[in-house]
Amino acid sequence: MDETLAFHKKIFCIISNQRVFRSKSPEMFNTVLNRSGINGAYIPFQVNEDNLGKALESLHVLNIAGANITAPFKEKVIPYMDVLSEGANIIGAVNTIVCKNDQLKGYNTNAIGIMDALNEAKFDIDGKKALIVGTGGAARAVAFILNWLRADTIVVTGRNEEKNRRLADAFSGTARPVEDLLRFPLDVDLIVNATSVSSPEESEPLTELTQNLKTHGCQLVFDLNYGRRENLWEALAKRMNCGFMDGQPALAYQARRTFLLWTGRDIPPDEFLRAIS
Repeated sequence: MDETLAFHKKIFCIISNQRVFRSKSPEMFNTVLNRSGINGAYIPFQVNEDNLGKALESLHVLNIAGANITAPFKEKVIPYMDVLSEGANIIGAVNTIVCKNDQLKGYNTNAIGIMDALNEAKFDIDGKKALIVGTGGAARAVAFILNWLRADTIVVTGRNEEKNRRLADAFSGTARPVEDLLRFPLDVDLIVNATSVSSPEESEPLTELTQNLKTHGCQLVFDLNYGRRENLWEALAKRMNCGFMDGQPALAYQARRTFLLWTGRDIPPDEFLRAIS
């Protein structure tokens, strides 16, 4: 065997702002790489938005094999992609990049990971009503998959009215301002937090929303975040006497899809969950 190939280590990374150091992805992917016998490493990179283009260009320069993109850059990286998968193009957000043949190809494994997590929770959205809180890249993945799974109604709410309207229009949803949700009861089966906020100290307005949200019939609150000691959305679920799921199952399922794109190896999602539990 060529010694160069025998000792070649594949390098993967995750790119975000300071939030990158809260991510469990490095711990998870490094554990799975090791257990799979793959000579690789996964590294977090904190990047300022002004340097995002340079950071993506450096993926070629440094021979990075693949990258994850997380908030707040999932939409902002699209202009720097050479190719987009069909899903990433429709959703309008990228969370996985494959670096191959001097090209950066952007994928979205978030949406399918969310679908798999809902299946694990035995929650069928077909014909049901959902509220999505947030308007960024994660919210776009949620809206896409809920629409694809034939949700009856998708209500979108967020601070930015324009982004709120555009997201709702893109996926056959309805935009509602946060103020409306505090004043008028909403009939929904599923609430998804697609913002980066899950604890009281992170946002006073979202704390107020979760404490005063008026809903009927909610069966599940799904927070895409994880690792918060005090979780606003879990408290909301307890107040409404319904189920709660944090973002770890979705993270494991989307990581499985990402790992397959990067390595060609299909690792069971339980291995990814075990790596962070």
